[in-house]
Amino acid sequence: MELSEKLRDCFDEMVVYKDLKKTNFFSALSLPAFMRDWLLKKFENDEGEFDKDELSRFVKKFIPRKDDWNAIKNKIVVEGERVKFLAKVSVNIDIKTGEVSFALPDFGLGFKETIIESDVWDTCKEDLVKGHDIWGMVELGYRSPDDFDMEFEYETKSSRAKNSKEGKIKLISFKNFCPYNIDVEEYKEARKEFTTDEWINVLLGAVDYNADGYKSEEEKLTMLTRLLPFVEKRLNLIELAPKGTGKSYLFGNVSRYGWLSSGGIMSRAKMFYDQSKRKEGLITGSDFVTLDEVQTISFTDTDEMRAALKGYLENGNFTVGDYKGIAFAGVILCGNIRKEIMDADGYSNMFTELPEVFHESALIERFHGFIKGWNIPRMNDDLKVHGWALNSEYFCSIMHELRDDSSYRSIVDELVIVPDGADTRDTEAVKRIATAYLKLLFSHVQEPTDISTREFKRYCLDRARRMRDTIKYQLGLLDVEYAGKDLPNFGIREFDDAKY
Repeated sequence: MELSEKLRDCFDEMVVYKDLKKTNFFSALSLPAFMRDWLLKKFENDEGEFDKDELSRFVKKFIPRKDDWNAIKNKIVVEGERVKFLAKVSVNIDIKTGEVSFALPDFGLGFKETIIESDVWDTCKEDLVKGHDIWGMVELGYRSPDDFDMEFEYETKSSRAKNSKEGKIKLISFKNFCPYNIDVEEYKEARKEFTTDEWINVLLGAVDYNADGYKSEEEKLTMLTRLLPFVEKRLNLIELAPKGTGKSYLFGNVSRYGWLSSGGIMSRAKMFYDQSKRKEGLITGSDFVTLDEVQTISFTDTDEMRAALKGYLENGNFTVGDYKGIAFAGVILCGNIRKEIMDADGYSNMFTELPEVFHESALIERFHGFIKGWNIPRMNDDLKVHGWALNSEYFCSIMHELRDDSSYRSIVDELVIVPDGADTRDTEAVKRIATAYLKLLFSHVQEPTDISTREFKRYCLDRARRMRDTIKYQLGLLDVEYAGKDLPNFGIREFDDAKY
């Protein structure tokens, strides 16, 4: 059975026909991959064909651009119409008043300008409290100042009564973007039907890449290493790569659960917590935060950001003023690399061009592993998917759910033999990366005996060791205190009742 046929047989409705090599139709629409695949699932027939005119009409009606916002406000506020469209929504519950409001960050609509009335909140709160930003179909209307005054006429001097004098955009209804239930157990069962080589190709297709365009397994696996923070909480990585290898695309367009920040200014308030606005930052609402083009990022206060990063990368906690927070997002640094440094294959100082905040060994040590992005080919048409592949929106939702599954770490703990005196940070880094590989490549494994020693060593432990070893070597170049310190020699435990 061909891979595409097996894929459709095992995953049924979660497979879509993608042809990014042949057409630039979706490129012209400037849609992220997860939204594109949602549309394909909605409009494609069983042969992978769709009516472009019908799809274009839907996009024009329900997926507005930022430039359309004034026209939308005019319909809602001035003309008194209800407007429905797809958007990313954040919610806020005011502790003092009990009032619930929402924001549409992509359109600049803030919490002070909106309200979710209690009856509407009761119908959609289960979806809206699931995360920091939730994609869905919103229906908006207008609540005039007169409407507020009528409801709160019995209140005289409360802040809620004062707020009632202002008109607000109200949420009338909300429907979650995900049109189906995510069944992780079914996904795990389906994985059993594929060989490791086949599954690697399936994963590449899920994130829009054509497996046949790669020259070696190493190129494929290095590419897939970028997905590790999608499946494992607080996995912190550094990647340096030549231009044009797709870093921005994968971290910024494939998953709706991550955040990509490219260049510009980054502050502790934006990253962690804004004291003036009493608002949590990017780190609390995302599965991962990628600082792309990191050489061009400037920090408002280097010492402040360095201290906040060190605390967070160590244990997931952060403190800003009197606010103490906890988050589970991985932090990924992505930057370009000069050819002479790339040719040294990790044996020259690769961090010299990073911002000053990252020139401290104690901070770099807290990053778990390094991705050698020069092992990933520059993007070309042969690498663009064309054929049946897993729906990116479905796949990334599965990855998001797998983050909460601790059974894989238990398996890694049982399989990996840690030598006496091993450095705690090295051990944690290797185990965390190995766990992510296990989730990604062998999601069907539920017991240590479900995977062969050879495959676990080759695809999980050895790759984790190499990723950590690069960090370890670079630490020695940054700080003489780390020079010459080798990575612990981790072993693998054999089980008598192993199935392989």
